[in-house]
Amino acid sequence: MIAGGIAAAVNFLSRIVINAWVPYGTAIVFAYLLGMLTAFVLNRAFVFRGATNPIHHQAIWFTIINLLAVLQTLAVSLLLAREIFPLLGFDWHRELVAHAIGVVTPIVTSYIGHKHLSFKTA
Repeated sequence: MIAGGIAAAVNFLSRIVINAWVPYGTAIVFAYLLGMLTAFVLNRAFVFRGATNPIHHQAIWFTIINLLAVLQTLAVSLLLAREIFPLLGFDWHRELVAHAIGVVTPIVTSYIGHKHLSFKTA
């Protein structure tokens, strides 16, 4: 949980910084990549130390799972920020709140994928 929390914080906070230079959707993707790199390093070092598959297999599965997760994060963030929140009249830090919800959305599915595919044990 700590590794995932740190990676999510990197993702979330870097989106705020990156958003100063690029549009919201693009910033979400770049921030996700930074969070993904952080997550790979921390998960490999601390969470799934017993992984027996080769590192290149770990990296490939990690990337595939995270490509699906970034699509999920992007879809949830954009749907909330641009469609649902305006419909509800919710405007308090709309993009910030939407992105926070988008970041936490794939936590469970990503963990399961990484446990059984990215960092599997024999």
